[in-house]
Amino acid sequence: MRTRSLLTVAGAVVALALPATLPASAADTAVLTTGGAGGTPVATGSVLTASLASGTAATFYSSADGTSGLRCTSSQFTATVTGNPSAPGTATESVTAHTFDAASCTSNVTGVLGVSGITVDHLPYTATVTSAGALDVTPPAGSTVQTTVKLRTLLGTVTCVYQGPGLSGTASNADNSITFDDQHFTKISGSSLCFSNAYFTAKYAPVTTGGAAVYVN
Repeated sequence: MRTRSLLTVAGAVVALALPATLPASAADTAVLTTGGAGGTPVATGSVLTASLASGTAATFYSSADGTSGLRCTSSQFTATVTGNPSAPGTATESVTAHTFDAASCTSNVTGVLGVSGITVDHLPYTATVTSAGALDVTPPAGSTVQTTVKLRTLLGTVTCVYQGPGLSGTASNADNSITFDDQHFTKISGSSLCFSNAYFTAKYAPVTTGGAAVYVN
């Protein structure tokens, strides 16, 4: 009887101890998850995609908060997750594509009839996302973030090339979005129809992988 009582007490102690350890393990989560904040970790190698948020446009304006320049209603990015540590932390990605549909782009610059193409050069870029939602995009070592814009004019096609050190944005779980606001680029070549400075603004949402929305923790 005494042996059975001791076994019963020992079993009760183990049963009481388990709930104390399980929540600590369950509380561990990755910086990037699906299924909600604190959900399933996004696996390394997963591909993330996002198009412009519904009803928004990507703009390249000649001044911060300006309205003169280019406006595109169709754009998308693709990135591969290269690291997704436990939160709080910083996830890493490789941005392999960032496209703009020229057919969706318009210009209100005098002398410009339309947009023939917008190409993001020097890919892939490295992206980092912190648990606080800070997003940074940087080019390969010794390179720059570069965009080549081709404009249709009365005198033919004009090519404008813009460069910048990188992009800084914000990730939000409210709508699984990333937002870039007035990111500054400088013209390095092109005619006088190419404005000297370009400020890029865009909101991409939702960011998904395999059709599931991605959250930042």
